[in-house]
Amino acid sequence: MTKHLVGQFLIRWLVCGLGLWVAAAILGAERLSIASGWDGVAGAGFLLAVVNMAVKPLLVLVSFPAIILSMGLFMLVLNGLTILIVSWLYSSLYVKNLWAAILAGIILGLVNYLVTRVLEDLK
Repeated sequence: MTKHLVGQFLIRWLVCGLGLWVAAAILGAERLSIASGWDGVAGAGFLLAVVNMAVKPLLVLVSFPAIILSMGLFMLVLNGLTILIVSWLYSSLYVKNLWAAILAGIILGLVNYLVTRVLEDLK
Protein backbone atom coordinates (compact mmCIF):
# COMPACT_ATOMS: atom_id res chain seq x y z
CA MET A 1 0.00 0.00 0.00
CA THR A 2 2.74 2.47 0.93
CA LYS A 3 4.72 1.67 -2.22
CA HIS A 4 1.62 2.36 -4.28
CA LEU A 5 1.07 5.77 -2.63
CA VAL A 6 4.73 6.70 -3.03
CA GLY A 7 4.62 5.63 -6.67
CA GLN A 8 1.50 7.73 -7.28
CA PHE A 9 3.11 10.75 -5.66
CA LEU A 10 6.28 10.35 -7.72
CA ILE A 11 4.23 10.19 -10.91
CA ARG A 12 2.24 13.25 -9.83
CA TRP A 13 5.50 15.07 -9.04
CA LEU A 14 6.91 14.17 -12.45
CA VAL A 15 3.75 15.23 -14.26
CA CYS A 16 3.56 18.54 -12.36
CA GLY A 17 7.18 19.34 -13.14
CA LEU A 18 6.77 18.35 -16.79
CA GLY A 19 3.57 20.36 -17.08
CA LEU A 20 5.14 23.47 -15.60
CA TRP A 21 8.14 23.09 -17.89
CA VAL A 22 5.89 22.80 -20.97
CA ALA A 23 3.74 25.72 -19.79
CA ALA A 24 6.84 27.88 -19.31
CA ALA A 25 7.99 27.00 -22.82
CA ILE A 26 4.60 27.81 -24.37
CA LEU A 27 3.72 30.93 -22.37
CA GLY A 28 7.16 32.50 -22.46
CA ALA A 29 9.35 33.94 -19.75
CA GLU A 30 7.34 37.16 -19.47
CA ARG A 31 4.29 35.21 -18.22
CA LEU A 32 5.77 32.13 -16.54
CA SER A 33 9.35 31.13 -15.89
CA ILE A 34 11.23 28.65 -13.76
CA ALA A 35 14.72 29.61 -12.65
CA SER A 36 17.56 27.25 -11.75
CA GLY A 37 17.11 24.79 -14.62
CA TRP A 38 16.02 21.25 -13.78
CA ASP A 39 16.42 21.86 -10.05
CA GLY A 40 13.83 24.61 -10.28
CA VAL A 41 11.48 22.41 -12.31
CA ALA A 42 11.82 19.57 -9.79
CA GLY A 43 11.24 21.91 -6.83
CA ALA A 44 8.24 23.61 -8.43
CA GLY A 45 6.80 20.24 -9.46
CA PHE A 46 7.24 18.88 -5.95
CA LEU A 47 5.54 21.87 -4.33
CA LEU A 48 2.71 21.82 -6.86
CA ALA A 49 2.13 18.12 -6.19
CA VAL A 50 2.04 18.81 -2.43
CA VAL A 51 -0.29 21.81 -2.81
CA ASN A 52 -2.58 19.78 -5.09
CA MET A 53 -2.75 17.03 -2.47
CA ALA A 54 -3.07 19.21 0.64
CA VAL A 55 -4.64 22.54 -0.27
CA LYS A 56 -6.66 21.92 -3.42
CA PRO A 57 -9.24 19.62 -1.79
CA LEU A 58 -10.00 22.39 0.72
CA LEU A 59 -10.30 24.96 -2.08
CA VAL A 60 -12.69 22.66 -3.95
CA LEU A 61 -14.80 22.14 -0.83
CA VAL A 62 -15.04 25.86 -0.08
CA SER A 63 -15.80 26.82 -3.67
CA PHE A 64 -18.16 23.93 -4.44
CA PRO A 65 -21.17 26.22 -5.11
CA ALA A 66 -19.15 28.23 -7.65
CA ILE A 67 -18.01 25.01 -9.32
CA ILE A 68 -21.60 23.79 -9.60
CA LEU A 69 -22.95 27.14 -10.86
CA SER A 70 -20.21 27.41 -13.48
CA MET A 71 -20.66 23.75 -14.52
CA GLY A 72 -17.10 22.98 -13.52
CA LEU A 73 -15.37 25.90 -15.23
CA PHE A 74 -14.40 27.40 -11.88
CA MET A 75 -11.95 24.49 -11.55
CA LEU A 76 -9.78 26.35 -14.08
CA VAL A 77 -9.54 29.22 -11.61
CA LEU A 78 -8.71 26.82 -8.77
CA ASN A 79 -5.96 25.21 -10.86
CA GLY A 80 -4.57 28.68 -11.53
CA LEU A 81 -4.75 29.53 -7.83
CA THR A 82 -2.75 26.45 -6.90
CA ILE A 83 -0.05 27.48 -9.37
CA LEU A 84 -0.06 31.02 -7.91
CA ILE A 85 0.25 29.59 -4.39
CA VAL A 86 3.31 27.63 -5.48
CA SER A 87 4.82 30.75 -7.08
CA TRP A 88 4.35 32.61 -3.78
CA LEU A 89 6.01 29.79 -1.83
CA TYR A 90 8.80 29.06 -4.31
CA SER A 91 10.78 32.04 -5.56
CA SER A 92 12.22 30.13 -8.53
CA LEU A 93 8.75 29.99 -10.10
CA TYR A 94 7.54 33.29 -11.56
CA VAL A 95 3.92 33.69 -12.65
CA LYS A 96 2.87 37.11 -13.95
CA ASN A 97 -0.80 37.03 -12.91
CA LEU A 98 -3.87 34.85 -12.43
CA TRP A 99 -4.57 34.67 -16.18
CA ALA A 100 -1.11 33.29 -16.86
CA ALA A 101 -1.62 30.81 -14.01
CA ILE A 102 -4.98 29.71 -15.46
CA LEU A 103 -3.38 29.16 -18.87
CA ALA A 104 -0.58 27.22 -17.21
CA GLY A 105 -3.21 25.14 -15.40
CA ILE A 106 -4.89 24.29 -18.70
CA ILE A 107 -1.56 23.24 -20.19
CA LEU A 108 -0.76 21.23 -17.07
CA GLY A 109 -4.12 19.50 -17.33
CA LEU A 110 -3.43 18.55 -20.95
CA VAL A 111 0.00 17.18 -20.04
CA ASN A 112 -1.56 15.25 -17.17
CA TYR A 113 -4.15 13.79 -19.53
CA LEU A 114 -1.53 12.73 -22.07
CA VAL A 115 0.73 11.12 -19.47
CA THR A 116 -2.24 9.31 -17.91
CA ARG A 117 -3.27 7.95 -21.32
CA VAL A 118 0.25 6.71 -22.04
CA LEU A 119 0.51 5.03 -18.63
CA GLU A 120 -2.89 3.37 -19.07
CA ASP A 121 -1.85 2.07 -22.48
CA LEU A 122 1.31 0.59 -20.94
CA LYS A 123 -0.73 -1.39 -18.39
